[in-house]
Amino acid sequence: MSNNKISTEIKLTPHEGGREAISRLIEAYGYTSRQQLCDHLGISKSTLANRFLRDTFPFDWVILCSIETKASLTWLMTGNGPAFDPKESDVERINNIKLIDGITHPASYTLFDLSFLKKDLKKPIQLIDVNNKYILETSFTDINDGLWLVEIDGITSLKKISRIPNKKIRISDEQITFECDIDDIKAIGRVAMTISYS
Repeated sequence: MSNNKISTEIKLTPHEGGREAISRLIEAYGYTSRQQLCDHLGISKSTLANRFLRDTFPFDWVILCSIETKASLTWLMTGNGPAFDPKESDVERINNIKLIDGITHPASYTLFDLSFLKKDLKKPIQLIDVNNKYILETSFTDINDGLWLVEIDGITSLKKISRIPNKKIRISDEQITFECDIDDIKAIGRVAMTISYS
C-alpha cells in the first residue's frame, strides 16, 4: 500500500475568495469588465454583484470556465500555478493591441481555438480596428510583400508594402503611395489573417 500523499491541498470555502475568483474568470475569458462576464454567463449584473460583494465563491462558474477555456482549475480556484497548460489546451491566448492616434496601446487578450489559427504563426498579436481585427505575425527575418503594421516617423499605421530593387520598398494606403529605403521604416508585424466584423 502506497504511503504517498497528495501535496497540493485546496481548501474549499464558499464564503471567501469569490472576488479574486471572479477576477480570474474575467482574465481567463479574455474580458475586460464584469459586464462582459455577465453577458457570457447569461446572468444579471445584480447576480454577479451580489456574489462579488459577499465574496461568495463561484464554484459553478469556475467549472464552466475551465471546460470552455481549458484554463487550469487549480489556477481558477486558487490563483496558483499557470493559468493555461499549453500541453493540454487547444486554445491560444493572443495579446491584443489598439491603434489610437498613431500609437499602439495594449488591450487585454483574446482566446483562439488552435484550429482557427494558421499553424505557422510563431509570435502572433491581434490588432483591433474599427471594422476589422488583424492577426499579425511579429516574428520575421525580412520584409516581404503584404499588409504590414509599420511605424514611420513615430506614427504607426497599416500599410501595403511591395519590395522593389536596391533595398527599397513601395508603401501605399488609400490616400498615398511613396517609395523609401527599407531602413526608413520600423516593421512591427505582417498581417497573417483578417477577421471582418459582420
